[in-house]
Amino acid sequence: MLKHRRHLLGLAAAAPVSAFLSGRAFAQAQAAAQLERAVIYAGFAPGGTTDVTARRIGEKLQGTYAKSVQVENRTGAGGQIALTALKTAPADGSTLIVTPMSMLGIYPHTYKKLPYDPVADFQPVSQAVQFDYAVAVGPAVPESVKTPAEFVAWAKANPAGQAFGSPAAGSGPHFLGELYGRAGGVPLRHIPYRGTQPAILDMLGGQVPSVCGPVGEFLPHLATGKVRILATSGTSRSRFTPNVPTFAEQGFRDLVLDEWFGIFVPGKTPMDIVNRLNAAVRAALAMPDVIAGLGQMGLVPAPSSPAELAALLKRDTDRWGPLVKTIGFTADS
Repeated sequence: MLKHRRHLLGLAAAAPVSAFLSGRAFAQAQAAAQLERAVIYAGFAPGGTTDVTARRIGEKLQGTYAKSVQVENRTGAGGQIALTALKTAPADGSTLIVTPMSMLGIYPHTYKKLPYDPVADFQPVSQAVQFDYAVAVGPAVPESVKTPAEFVAWAKANPAGQAFGSPAAGSGPHFLGELYGRAGGVPLRHIPYRGTQPAILDMLGGQVPSVCGPVGEFLPHLATGKVRILATSGTSRSRFTPNVPTFAEQGFRDLVLDEWFGIFVPGKTPMDIVNRLNAAVRAALAMPDVIAGLGQMGLVPAPSSPAELAALLKRDTDRWGPLVKTIGFTADS
C-alpha cells in the first residue's frame, strides 16, 4: 500500500514537469517547422483589395508560419502573371497567392487558352474573404445620375460615355459590366486596367465615366463626393454600403454576382504543409485587428478547409460556364 502511494505521488510530481517539457517540445517543433522566408503573390496593384488581403494575412503569418513574409505585386494579364509564377514556384510552402475566384473559375470560360490549369497546377489552402461588386460613376457623369437606370439613359444619350473600367479583362467585374450593359440595352465599352485602383484614379480624373469593381475599392473615395456607387451586386445590400440598393432591388434581377479571394500554393505541395498553412491562415483571419482592417476595404473574412475551397471553386466554375457560353462573353468583349 505504501509503495503504491509513493508511486502515485511520484506521478503527480512528475506531471507538471512532463507538461512543461511537452509544451516546450511542441513550441520547439513549431519553431523548427517555420520557413525562413515566404512570399505571397498578389496579381494586382498595391492598395487594392487583393493587395490589402495579402498584406493583412502576411503580417500575421510572419513569426508563425515563416520568419519573414513578403508580398510581391506581380501585375499583368489580369492576374495571370502571378498565377503563372506560382505554377513554377517550389512546392515547399514558401510561395503562395491570394487571388480572386475569377482567375480560376471564370477565365477558363473567357480565354481560349490559359498558361495554367486552374485545378492541376494549384493546391487549395483556404478561402480568405468574401465581398460584393459595385458599379460607380465619377465626375464625368452628371450628379443627377444616381441609379443604374439613370446611367443607362444618360449613356444612351451620350455615346462618349458608353464605357466602364474594370481590374482585368475577362474578370468578374468585366463580366458584371457586360451583363449590366446588355440588361440596359446599351453597348458599354470595356476598358481593362491592372487593378481597380488605377481605374478609379482615371474615373476621378474624368478619363472614364464608370468603374466596376469590389465594393471596398470605392469606400476610401466616397468621402470626397466625387464617386457615387449606383448599385451593388450581392443578394442583399452590402453591410459596408447599407444605403445603396442592390441591382436586383433596382429592377436588374439577374445582376447578382459575389466574389471571393482564395489562397493557393503550387499543385504538388505536400498536404502536411498545406494543413499547417491552413491553420496559420485561419488563426490570422480570426484576429480582431485583421477583421477590422479587412472591413475597411469591404472584405469579410471567410476561412475554409482546403477541401471546402476546392468544392467552392468547382461550384463557381460550373455555375458561370453555361452563362458565359450563352451570352458569348469573352475576355475581348
